[in-house]
This record gives sequence, C-alpha cells and structure tokens, in this order.
Amino acid sequence: MHGRVKLKSTAQQEEEKRKEREKKLKAFVSTRDAVLKKRSAGEQDEEALHLTQLLLSSNPDIATLWNYRREVLLHLETLREKDEVQKLYECELHFIEVCLKVNPKSYGCWHHRTWVNTRLPRPDWTRELGLCDRCLGLDERNFHCWDYRRTVVKESGVSVEQDLEFTERLIGSNFSNYSSWHYRSTLLPRLRPPPPPDSAPDTSPAPSASPQVHSHRVCEEQLLKEYELAHNAFFTDPNDQSAWFYYRWLLGRAEREEMISCVYISREGERVSVAFSKPVHALAVGLMLVLDGQPQRVEWRCAHPRFRHSPVWLCDLPPGSISDMSNEHNLTVHWTEKHTHRDCALYTGCAESWCRDSATDQELFRSELSVEKSSVLQAELESCNQLLELEPQNKWCLLTIILLMRALDPLGHEKETLAHFQSLKEVDPMRSSYYSDLCSKFLIENTILKMEYAEVRVFSLSNKNLTTLCHLDQLLLVTHINLSSNQLVRLPPQFAMLQCLEVLEADDNAIESLEGLYHLPKLEEVSLKNNHICKLSDLESLASCIKLARLDLRGNPVHKTANIESEISQLLPLVTALSL
Repeated sequence: MHGRVKLKSTAQQEEEKRKEREKKLKAFVSTRDAVLKKRSAGEQDEEALHLTQLLLSSNPDIATLWNYRREVLLHLETLREKDEVQKLYECELHFIEVCLKVNPKSYGCWHHRTWVNTRLPRPDWTRELGLCDRCLGLDERNFHCWDYRRTVVKESGVSVEQDLEFTERLIGSNFSNYSSWHYRSTLLPRLRPPPPPDSAPDTSPAPSASPQVHSHRVCEEQLLKEYELAHNAFFTDPNDQSAWFYYRWLLGRAEREEMISCVYISREGERVSVAFSKPVHALAVGLMLVLDGQPQRVEWRCAHPRFRHSPVWLCDLPPGSISDMSNEHNLTVHWTEKHTHRDCALYTGCAESWCRDSATDQELFRSELSVEKSSVLQAELESCNQLLELEPQNKWCLLTIILLMRALDPLGHEKETLAHFQSLKEVDPMRSSYYSDLCSKFLIENTILKMEYAEVRVFSLSNKNLTTLCHLDQLLLVTHINLSSNQLVRLPPQFAMLQCLEVLEADDNAIESLEGLYHLPKLEEVSLKNNHICKLSDLESLASCIKLARLDLRGNPVHKTANIESEISQLLPLVTALSL
C-alpha cells in the first residue's frame, strides 16, 4: 500500500470545487462593485482599465464594462501625445485578442475592436486581416468575425478579386463552408456587373419590354464558371447543402423592375384597377390618374383592407365620367415616384378595356436565358440526372433538377417536374408540406402561361392537389376560375384582387375561410360544395359582393345550423338560388 497516491473521494473533490467557485465569485463581485463605484464617481484612470481588464478577461460579454473602457480611453486620449495614443490602443487590441480566446464569438469584443481601430492614429488593417484569417481558420462559421472582416476589407482596400480568391480558398478546403458560399454571392455582382442595356436616343422602352432587371446579379460569363464550381462541390459531397443553396441562388430569377403591369377600366361601376409588378403603397408613391387630359381627384384603396402594400390598387371615377357607351376615353396612370406611366383607351361601345404586359412576354416565371446559357443549363441538367442515378434518395439533387427544368422550359418539363415532387415527398417526408406548396406555385405559374397562350380569361386548376394560392395579381382579368377537388383550406385576402371574377367553382376542398371573397363587383355565382364552412359568420364577406345571385353550400357543416336558410337570406338578400 505504501507509495500509492491517495485519491480524494468524489465528495471531497466537489467540496473543493465549490469553495474555489465561491472564492472566484467573491473576487469577481468585489471587483465589479469597485468598477461600478468608480464609474458612478466619474473616475476615468488607469486603475479603471486594470479593474475592467480583470473582469473582462474571465467574462468578455459584459457590455457595460466595454462601455466604461471606451469612456476611460477617450479621456486618456485627450491627455496623451499621438504616439502614446497609438501605443494605448495597440495595447487595447492585444487585450481584445486575449478576450477573444475566451469567447471567439463575443459581440462585445468584436464591436470594441471595430471601435478601437477607428480611434487608432495609424491602424494596421493588414494585421487585422490576418487576425480574421486566423479566426476563420479555427471556426469558418464565426459570423462575428465575418462581419468584422467586411469592415476590415472596406478600410484596407482589398480588391473584389482578392476577396473572391479568399472565398475560393476556403471553399476548396471545405465545401461545407456555407459562410464562404454566401459571401461569394455578395462579391460576384461587384466583380463583373452586367453591362448596361443599350439605349438609343429619343426612344423609350415598349410597354411589353421584359421587366426583368439584372442589378445585383452575375454576368453570364462568370455565371457559367460558378456553375462549374458548385457542380464540383455537390458531386464531391452530394448530401452537403451549402453548395446546393449556392447553386439555387445562381439559378434564381432576376429581380423584376418596379412598373405598372396592368390597367383595367370598366364602365360598370366606373372603376379603375391598377396592377404593379411588386406590392406598393399607392398612397405613398405618388399615383396620379388622368382622364382625357384632365387630372382626377380619386381615392386609391387596396383590394382588401388587410393590406397596406398590395400589387393591385383600385379607385372609383367621379360619377358620369365614363358611363356613356357612345363616348371614347383615354386614361393614363402616372407613377411619379418611378417616373413611369401606363395608358389605356376605352373605345366607343366597349364596356371595359385594359392594357397589360403578358406573363409570357415578360418571361415572368423563368430566368432570361441566352442560347449559350441554355445549352450549359441543359448540360447541368443531364449531369444532375446522372448524379440522381447514383444518389436516388438525394433531396437536393431532386430539387435542383426541378429548378433547372423550370429555368429551361417550365411547360415542356411539367410532367417530369410533378414526378420529381412526388419523389421529394417520399425521400423527405418532414418537408412534404413545403414541397406541396412549391408544386402548387409552379402549377399555377404554368396554368397562367397556358391561359395566356390560349388568350382566354378562364383559369382552371381542378384536381391538381393544390395546397396554396399565389400570383393572384396575375388573375386580375379572369372571369371564371375552377379550383375544385384540391386541398385548399382558405381563400386568402389576396383573392380580392380578382376584380373581373364572375364565377367561382371551389368544390371538394377543405375550405374554412372565405376572407378573400370581398368586394368582388362582378361575382355572380359561387359553388363551395363539400368544404369545411362551419359557421354563418364564415359567409359574412360574401355580403360585400353586390351581384352574387347563386350560392351552393351543399356538403358543408354550416347546413346543420338552426334556421340556416332564413339566416343566409337575411345575410345575403340578393342571393336568389341557394343550395344547402
């Protein structure tokens, strides 16, 4: 037994640790109280720096202490020569590095370091850049360091090309470096901004010109190189999401120009509807209406009161302005904030008129692709299909194939896209609802394109398993819509943008809310058989549809309500054909 080290019991160890913690806590509290007392007394001296240094060395996340240090440093700065100030702040930078070793993701440390460099007479940005490289080498996703590095890059004059090389180096060492991929996406548009469109003198773009703009996007030559980089990454590690997200960004549509996309005018009700390419606040953007050369005093309103910003805005013209069918009128809507306008002529004998951009001409639901880029994307699609053969359960590959098909030919690849969505739901059931909503979005886009090619105002998407509705601003001119046999649970407020709608069929869904059936001036017939409408109050929005005459509610729980027929007759007195 002799010569053996006596081991302490667990109880003894815990007791010693407790006493040690109490001792440290007592010292910390004592020092903290001394610091707060000095600050309250307005003392700004070397001792204050020493005391705060003791505290921050063990816990660098106390913002009050960093604030006090800045107060002290500013005071000492007034008492010293320039060289002494340089040494003072260099010592402070060294101290911050010590604190960063305690917590590399301390908000206080990085903020204080930024501030110190703004006070340094001669900041060494090259040194700071090296510090960032070392920190990111230890933790490539330290977003505090990434934020600080952006400041350093700006101040040190690092070129975009050098920064891109830096991201490529990090990506090359680890394809899973999401931060580098993201940072790269912010650099590329600055490296090779797209050339400005050619502009001829004394000409203006036609109203049907594509509203896609390429600001904040990447020029085509560089884009093709980026495809290859991302391609190499996800072929190396198909299950890592970083490169797939970046690739999806590369495939993203260009931003749409803010413009007036449609003006609709109706003699009935003497109403004007204006659609924009993006949601706007008409009361704040300077919208002006001119009829036959005379500015009109009108009150603009959203299609539904739930929204302050909307892509569709309405107004009523003064009574008698356009009601006479024998008169011709010219109407112009000016958007003064964007220096643009849209004209619309209402001809003799016409009850309505409109001027709009076609979704097909606008390339609204796909990226604009040159022949060269299309061929490259086609090759990428073939490569992804090859990868899918090797990795049939890879959700990222499946989703990317869908996006490539959408970019190339949304209508031509529709059947394949639907099959891939079904596979996605099987391999990634946790996100099944997301895939259903995305599939619904694509189906609606395709149907809008088909409707415009056929030059009709009827929108039919029955029995398509729709779970959501979108792009309703594109249906402003639709008169008949069929949404039967889907999985819809509500008609959202955006549905009120369908100002020309006359007939709605939405049978065999799971609709509980009719909030979007609000002030639809031409709606005459609504069929809602076999839905989940439970209460009389669910029908209240229909009272605002002044032409509604036929309503079918068969197969809804609401029919069990006592005296339901008389209640509905009282709520909707203009309905002459009610089916329960």
